[in-house]
Amino acid sequence: MLFDASRKVIQLVVQLCEKFNITTWRQYQHNIKEVKSYYRKAQQSKKSNKRDEGKRISQIQEAHRAYIEVVESFFSKARQTINHINDHHSLSTIDTSKLLEIDGYFRHGIRQIDQIKRRILDGEVIPNEEKVYSLFEPHTEWICKGKLGVPVELGVRVCIVEDNDQFILHHKVMWKLTDDKLTVPMAKKTKEKYPDLHSISYDRGFYSRANREQLAEILDAFALPKKGKLSESDKTIQSSDDYIKAKQKHSAVESAINALDNHGLDRCPDHGKTGLERYVAIAIVSRNIQRIGAILQKKEQRLFVLRERRKRI
Repeated sequence: MLFDASRKVIQLVVQLCEKFNITTWRQYQHNIKEVKSYYRKAQQSKKSNKRDEGKRISQIQEAHRAYIEVVESFFSKARQTINHINDHHSLSTIDTSKLLEIDGYFRHGIRQIDQIKRRILDGEVIPNEEKVYSLFEPHTEWICKGKLGVPVELGVRVCIVEDNDQFILHHKVMWKLTDDKLTVPMAKKTKEKYPDLHSISYDRGFYSRANREQLAEILDAFALPKKGKLSESDKTIQSSDDYIKAKQKHSAVESAINALDNHGLDRCPDHGKTGLERYVAIAIVSRNIQRIGAILQKKEQRLFVLRERRKRI
């Protein structure tokens, strides 16, 4: 991300220089390659096979120190160019917006430099809440799935509620939210939209004692599996007929998640939080339309079979 930030700063500054006939960035393509070469050296230094751990760490730190120095030198040059443009040229609205964009990439780069210094040079562990996983989509989150094959993903989680006919009734884009924070709100919102809702099934991540107590006031029956070892009262609850019936219907939601992934929701081409929310909503509408088509198609097939049987009779 530090390389991306420096690359975008240089490219955007060059665009302004071309407009105002400033020639200080004629070798900007070489400059970007230079930054990339230092980035690659820092990247490769972590793969060193040196047996002496002290020398290995020293080599990694030196490579990252050199990488930071070359980026900071180009940032300094870019700031001087921007100051010259502000002092000697009149700027249009487009130019001003480009300067704001450059400033955003400056801030990204400064943050990454700070985190590299703290992590590589000082040995500090960076808290997850300070980390940014995408320069161009800063809202991207680190998602630990805990599954074999794909233990970790980058993206944003979406919670959905699906009915018996596999229509998605309600959804929520989970901005910095954990599952247990949505247990009751999802049930309440779905109940408001569909008053006939009487039972619902959740994954284990949605459990908390408070959630179970509040759901009992909203729904007639629900499946809310508890994490860890079950007490006798928990075993009694999870062996009841209503609980088992609700739990048996839960597996169907996996097909909806898989269908959304396979029909484009695994990657969002729209930018920003608003773009992501819009894209998710459109994808869910498309999934529901697809379900209507599947039901109509199955109905047509049944009618065709009945007609063929009548012809034979």
